[in-house]
Amino acid sequence: MNLIFLGTPQFAVPSLKTLIEHPEFEVSAVVTQPDKRRGRGKTLIPSPVKTVAVEAGIPVWQPQKIKKDVETLDKLRNSQADFFVVVAYGQILSQEILDMPRLGCINGHGSLLPKYRGAAPIQWCLYHGEAQTGMTTMQMDVGMDTGAMLLKSSLEIHLLDNAWDVAAHLAQDCGSLLIETLQGLEAKTLQGTPQEDEAATYARLIEKSDYELDWTRPAIALHNQVCGFYPNAVTQFRGQSLKVKATVPLGEKYYEQLPEELVAQLRSWGDRLNPESREPGDVVDIIKNLGPVVQTGEGLLLLQEVQLAGKKTQSGWDFANGTRLEPGKL
Repeated sequence: MNLIFLGTPQFAVPSLKTLIEHPEFEVSAVVTQPDKRRGRGKTLIPSPVKTVAVEAGIPVWQPQKIKKDVETLDKLRNSQADFFVVVAYGQILSQEILDMPRLGCINGHGSLLPKYRGAAPIQWCLYHGEAQTGMTTMQMDVGMDTGAMLLKSSLEIHLLDNAWDVAAHLAQDCGSLLIETLQGLEAKTLQGTPQEDEAATYARLIEKSDYELDWTRPAIALHNQVCGFYPNAVTQFRGQSLKVKATVPLGEKYYEQLPEELVAQLRSWGDRLNPESREPGDVVDIIKNLGPVVQTGEGLLLLQEVQLAGKKTQSGWDFANGTRLEPGKL
């Protein structure tokens, strides 16, 4: 089968590699976002998908706006592709483009549709504390992830999983799910199932304000925010920006989901907890070899890994020692 692959970030790379390596498919071209300038030198950096395509000797097309790029539209129209395969491309496809391939446009989406349609399904899934997520392949239409569902794979979410962890697992699952989907459609043994719109939820683009931690919220909600928006959740510390990269909500109800060694440390510390009343955002105590414990609107949160502005990421314990942190206001 002749395929055109459309994708951009690292999340799409395992799918592209799987399709390239499979003997039944030929990826004849790759469409990805234009190179972006990054770093102090503003060097043009190719997308991860482009890097893989170039290494494999596959032509790469990088339109600024695919729906209006006449040259790219002509190439797509003349490609004689059986499928366009889309994984985290980053641009909306027009009906004109969707109608071009012989057997349609297939998308790999990082949620169990119809939940979490939109741009950031993994992040918002974790933010809302879901216990499960997965991949869905679907037949694309002009809506935002509204096409008929084809195949799904599920993934259990663990308490300490962050968005990068979950994305890495789903990205690997996506490749094999796409293979099975394309084979089933070509053989006409697979049919789409319409989505129930009333059950749909929307995963909007993340804004800068979403990263701000509000210590009046419950500990588990803050933990989910840190995991979902990893590595960008942030608070203030002595007038500086402090990224909070890993946390642990404290309490017996969470301990069965934590590593045994960590639980042993937390249990031995728990008997020493200062009962003095604290305000949300206050450091209640500092656990040796682990880090500071912060009072929230409901429960306590261990800061396990942080990063001060302009500094490297460090453990909560090293942070507490380096800043001579004491119980009181964070």
